[in-house]
Amino acid sequence: MTHTLASWLARHYLPLVALAGTVLAAYLVPPASLAGLVVIVPLLLLAYLTFRTSVERVEDANRHLTELNQLYLSTVETLAMAIDAKDQITHGHIRRVQHYAVRLAGALSVTDEAQLKAIEAAALLHDMGKLSVPEFILNKPGKLTEAEYARIKLHASVGANILSQINFPYPVVPIVRHHHEGWDGTGYPDGLAGEAIPIGARIMAVVDCYDALTSDRPYRPALSSDEALTIIRERRGTMYDPRVVDAFLDLCHDAAVIDVGAEQDRAGHALIHQARAPLPPQPYHLSTPAPAGAGGSAEAILLLCDTAESLAGRATLDDVAEVMSRHLRRMVPAPLVVFYRVDERSGDLVPAHTSGAGEHRLANLRIPLGEGLSGWVAANRTTIVNSNPALDLGARLQGLSPALQSALAVPLIDGGTLVGVLALYAATREAFSGEDRRMVELVARQIAAAIARAAHFERGRAAFRDVVTGLPNGRSLRHLLDAGRMLDSQAALSFGVLSLAPGPRHLSGAPGDDLLRQVATATRRVLRATDLVFRFSERELVILMPDTDPEVTRTIAGRIVGSVLKDAPSAWESDAQLGLAFAPADGRTLDELLARARGRLDARLWLDPGAPTDGPRAGAH
Repeated sequence: MTHTLASWLARHYLPLVALAGTVLAAYLVPPASLAGLVVIVPLLLLAYLTFRTSVERVEDANRHLTELNQLYLSTVETLAMAIDAKDQITHGHIRRVQHYAVRLAGALSVTDEAQLKAIEAAALLHDMGKLSVPEFILNKPGKLTEAEYARIKLHASVGANILSQINFPYPVVPIVRHHHEGWDGTGYPDGLAGEAIPIGARIMAVVDCYDALTSDRPYRPALSSDEALTIIRERRGTMYDPRVVDAFLDLCHDAAVIDVGAEQDRAGHALIHQARAPLPPQPYHLSTPAPAGAGGSAEAILLLCDTAESLAGRATLDDVAEVMSRHLRRMVPAPLVVFYRVDERSGDLVPAHTSGAGEHRLANLRIPLGEGLSGWVAANRTTIVNSNPALDLGARLQGLSPALQSALAVPLIDGGTLVGVLALYAATREAFSGEDRRMVELVARQIAAAIARAAHFERGRAAFRDVVTGLPNGRSLRHLLDAGRMLDSQAALSFGVLSLAPGPRHLSGAPGDDLLRQVATATRRVLRATDLVFRFSERELVILMPDTDPEVTRTIAGRIVGSVLKDAPSAWESDAQLGLAFAPADGRTLDELLARARGRLDARLWLDPGAPTDGPRAGAH
């Protein structure tokens, strides 16, 4: 612009000034005289100074305009980032809408530069008003209540009010305010109709709808492009301007136009499916879910509550969930019931127990808190009824016949603490009634308490078990002997204690753990049903053999050596040792018996058939 103005001044203003000075000089003074030069030179100098001042003013004005434009653009970008950050579910939506809107405006021959700039900016800012909508409403997987929908509808006017505080150089605010108006006057917020709706708003309405339909949303998975265009075509002349719809349909024949959005959607879907680790589609048929029973009667509810109370703190999580599933499916028939628990490390929801059709498909499923159906229920501690199971299960639903089509998800809360989510999945739409919801919510507290106690019970059991081998540990052995009073001085029971220290001793860490697991597996294979194996210390296994005598114990020890030699020969390559002790002859406390068995540790006895069978290290009393 500066160059154009300077060029115009050089072509018109300066020559005119010079000509005017020359003519004036010709009339006032004789040519070629000194006095003539004295008159002409100041005039030319004045003309030059005037020209330079004018150019500098124009450059200053252009510089100021450029700075304002940059500020305007940075404001739009900042606001757009705030909108995108608010709603992570529809991340990238405003960028795709901008792409579609600009192309559609071109197809409709919108050439006014101010209008085009307004459309480009409004596309990024059309959801500004959603900053005032609570996230639990924006991300709700189920149907909105009337009050929630009314809150959503306010976003158009709220966004316009926010943006009206910014002195935009283009008509951005009208587009933002009216992009949800209907062609037939049934839209909001002002009920405008037909040509009274700004052209930018009419364009925005169509492209906004298309991208929303072809993107994953909290309440449903993405539709295909063809499905979305069919819906838009059906709304032609009612919700949307027929001319705009026709232009958009023509535009969508150009793959380059829709691929920008489609590629982003495909990438997003791939990430979602990868995170959920979907299994390959397999044919599967739903079986009849619930046995005949009390249905939704009060007796069934009371029975479930009584059962939950009786199981609390006395059974594992899997056992509790299995019993609760059976009762629930009598009350509310559902092909698939899933108990999700909160993973303490990641905070994600993971299936603690699944019961019913397709349960094998949920292995490795993880649902981040706040995402999907059950993740939303967990984050907001609010029940959802008849939402889409695909929001939780994704591609795992493929191959089920008929497909699961509705879900009832209830938060499990015990003493104010979120325990998990109970989800029931059904094979028909709108399968769950208000009565179903009330019944499940009624028993959810008792179920949550039972599951919380079961988790506590499992943590207590974990203290008695070795993580590496899965064997009970030394603490478990002491607890067993004490609880069973096997070492009581009045007890007449006899039993053997075998100490097994597999070598090589130099192995530690993962190699040593692998060897110990191999030895434990080989040992358990040849034991009697009543014999128990414990990982007593880092490098020692202890085998407890109740109701036995020295001869039987030595026979079992020989079997152990043979099994270990076969399955884990490296355990005997150096200084692996094995020793026996017997109660009550060798002692009446565990420490006494272990000291006696360790004192008899000797690999030669078991590896050398010619070794002596008597003496203090012969392995028998």
